[in-house]
Amino acid sequence: MFKMFLIKYAEIAIKGKNRFLFEDALIERIEHALTAVDGTFQVTKESGRIYVTCEGEYDYDEVIEALSKVFGIVGICPVVHLEDQGFDRLAEEVISYLGWMYPGRTATFKVITRRIKKSYPMESMEVSAALGERILQAYPNLTVDVHHPQIEIHVEIRKTIYLYSETVPGPGGMPVGTNGSATLLLSGGIDSPVAGYMIAKRGVKIDAVYFHAPPYTSERAKQKVVDLAGILSRYTGPISLKVVNFTDIQLYIYEKCPHDELTIIMRRYMMRIAQRFAQENGSLGLVTGESIGQVASQTMQSLAATNEVCTMPVYRPLIGFDKEEIVTVAKKINTYETSILPFEDCCTIFVAKHPVTKPNRNAIRRSEMKLEEKIDELVEEAIRTAETIEVSKETAY
Repeated sequence: MFKMFLIKYAEIAIKGKNRFLFEDALIERIEHALTAVDGTFQVTKESGRIYVTCEGEYDYDEVIEALSKVFGIVGICPVVHLEDQGFDRLAEEVISYLGWMYPGRTATFKVITRRIKKSYPMESMEVSAALGERILQAYPNLTVDVHHPQIEIHVEIRKTIYLYSETVPGPGGMPVGTNGSATLLLSGGIDSPVAGYMIAKRGVKIDAVYFHAPPYTSERAKQKVVDLAGILSRYTGPISLKVVNFTDIQLYIYEKCPHDELTIIMRRYMMRIAQRFAQENGSLGLVTGESIGQVASQTMQSLAATNEVCTMPVYRPLIGFDKEEIVTVAKKINTYETSILPFEDCCTIFVAKHPVTKPNRNAIRRSEMKLEEKIDELVEEAIRTAETIEVSKETAY
């Protein structure tokens, strides 16, 4: 029955004179999402509406699945597209539609009409009332409830007529790429993939950096992160993932610095390296999965010590979340089961038994002075030898 989908958006509607830029970006993201679906699709816009038209055979569930991961969409409405052949013909189509969608169902309903075509001989309220009367005659098991109906029947009268009653929720947010780009510090844990999802939901294009520590971390730990990036890419589009060999830097810090400061100092060098890649790829900031007080390196004092080495903004979408809230989002976006696989990353290998929770930044700087010039050589080598993996939903798993 459905050869068309109406795409609803929210925030884009209040963008004023720039709205067309956001609409065009959303159309581009929809077209990209549908490239993985068998079928021929045309995406068009008309007077504050975006439509996906399906030509020939296609898989309905695959289309819904693809569109439900496009940021900027708040609702996906399977639409019956009708030519205007007069009210009687419209009423017949509505009755046929309800019989197909809700066979034998006992429910309350309401007809909501939007008459954009002002030359149509009936006003919106008249169309709704007349259609309601015809529906009641055809289906005695349906009753009218204009306040809290179980079924909302939408009729949009434009140059042609659009009929729908179901809305599949979209992820909301803004189209990816409309708010610049950022570089995500991606680990194999639960938090950072969720942070990447949330920053991308606000229209930010993301690339990622992962710190690998062979032989202390395995190839399976690395593959776990690639898989997480692949899951994320279903929402964000392709991700360029830098895999940095961090082993020599970690061992050198472990040798030279107080062990209770290891986590903070290692984190500071991760931020320095991530910032280098961010500057190279034109990112406007770094993104981490930190939230206040979750672990020793995420106290207010620790975050301040980490921020100190960055000259670009550090965005922390999860800053006020507790663990259960983060886990809820991870399960929603299907990263949770991959994140909890038992392959450790470099953040968990070199952890002090009693890490400092309120680091003194002057003391941290003094400890870093013990690293002398060799640390700069190690950093440059890590940057030079970093592996680049281009990840997309097609390459996931």
